[in-house]
Amino acid sequence: MRHGGQILIDQLREEGCDTAFCVPGESFLAALDGLHDHNDIRTIVCRQEGGVTMMAGAYAKMTGRPGIAFVTRGPGATNASVGIHIARQDSTPMILFVGQAATGMVDREAFQEVDFPAMFAPLAKWTAQIHDTGRIPEYVARATHTAMSGRPGPVVLSLPEDVLSATSGAANVPASPTAEAHPGEADMGLVADMLAKAERPLVIAGGPGWSERTRDDLTAFATAWNLPVTAMFRRQDCMDNRHPNYAGHVTLGIDPALAKNVREADVIMAMGPRLGELTTGGYRLIAPPVPQQKLIHIHPGAEELGSVYRADIPVLCSLGAFAARLAELKPPKPIPWDEWTKRVRADYEAFCVPRETPGDVKLEQIVSHVSNTLPDDAIIANGAGNYAGFVNRYTQYKGHRSQLATTSGTMGYGLPAAIAGQLAAPERKVVCYAGDGCFLMNGQELSTAVRYHLPIVIIVVNNGMYGTIRAHQEREYPGRVSGTDLQNPDFAAYARSFGANGETVLQTKDFAPVFDAALKSDKPTLIEIKTDPEAITPMATLSGIRERAQG
Repeated sequence: MRHGGQILIDQLREEGCDTAFCVPGESFLAALDGLHDHNDIRTIVCRQEGGVTMMAGAYAKMTGRPGIAFVTRGPGATNASVGIHIARQDSTPMILFVGQAATGMVDREAFQEVDFPAMFAPLAKWTAQIHDTGRIPEYVARATHTAMSGRPGPVVLSLPEDVLSATSGAANVPASPTAEAHPGEADMGLVADMLAKAERPLVIAGGPGWSERTRDDLTAFATAWNLPVTAMFRRQDCMDNRHPNYAGHVTLGIDPALAKNVREADVIMAMGPRLGELTTGGYRLIAPPVPQQKLIHIHPGAEELGSVYRADIPVLCSLGAFAARLAELKPPKPIPWDEWTKRVRADYEAFCVPRETPGDVKLEQIVSHVSNTLPDDAIIANGAGNYAGFVNRYTQYKGHRSQLATTSGTMGYGLPAAIAGQLAAPERKVVCYAGDGCFLMNGQELSTAVRYHLPIVIIVVNNGMYGTIRAHQEREYPGRVSGTDLQNPDFAAYARSFGANGETVLQTKDFAPVFDAALKSDKPTLIEIKTDPEAITPMATLSGIRERAQG
């Protein structure tokens, strides 16, 4: 006989869980007790529930297995919801366990009671409340399978206190492999035929379920067929960006030349992306429901194929299974689009050349320096803000799982993601970029980084405002600044107060030695760089946006 908390943790162990993220709560004390005796499941205690679910999601991206999170009911769950939304839009497998009032108290608006299945239904892939201690293994096994199958996503399970504390003789459910859909012979024949007849083919890669083998198979295929490969928004690590067939990222702030190339492509093979708003430039680069380009759409979720775009060839399968079959496809000889591929690659290389911006600290030079200095397997994390446009443009992602960023554009993600990345890969260098507004959304998680001795490097880009909103504001209501200025702390001193290193950079030339020392440190280092507010994007100044809006 075991109590429900022990049963739950034992089942997580059966499913291969090695790390759980939490903010402790009295509503799931039995689960915390179950973790007490499992030294092979590391418990990471965070400072806010949003950080918990962001870390769990980033950990899942690094490992390919569901991230595990525990939070308490009421405010704990509402705080945690941001990470569920991220995981849903990022197609990341996660299981969030939420403590709940005892079953005899529900439906009376008991202390911090919320109907969690109803609350999380629009955000999660599946959500349920466990009413029977003996069925805990069944629910956890189903949650794992659901999170991993098809288009991966988050699952939320509500845990009433009395269900967790009661005992049962329930046995563990053996872990089962995730079902994987494979492409048929006819599918691969149609793909090969359409590509072979193209004049200007283009691959857009991204989406869920990438492994190093998938990445290698795509790279080999692109090389053999000499195809230009682009990445969807925040999936730039699907191919080594230095490879001659890599052609840039289809994203916010897209290179105008690449946007033109997407429009001019006659065949697009979308390998994994849902083709959402940001990847399609607001549905203008690829127009729904019937694109002007021929569309081959590969995705593991049947519900995604045809939901927005009518594909000429929809292929329902996992990306790994599809990539493995690509090697069997024989390219045409000679390849008719060689010059097209050279042009698209040349456009990307030109876009990577730093374009000077105003101010004493040149963010374009700093990001380029970081990219050129880091080892090939380094991990780059960031949240949201105009600073991320510099990171996206001037970072070359080289290794597998080297980019941790959200497709939902969520502020505050960078630091929790960097922490999870370092926990998952302690041997790799990890750098987090954050804006001044972005960083303080979850700045308290510096405590977590210090507590677990994680030598991450955090670069805080301080321009004294919510830059993205200010840029939109100047475009729509020029000169009428409202609600976008920030009053900031001394970020370096803030870091030192937690026990981390803290440095401030006021000149570009001073950054390199500070960054080099940070990489050698055995504890977290925050480097605050103060940038000119005029340097609002890699392509535009704040005054330039205002002047254009004023005509």
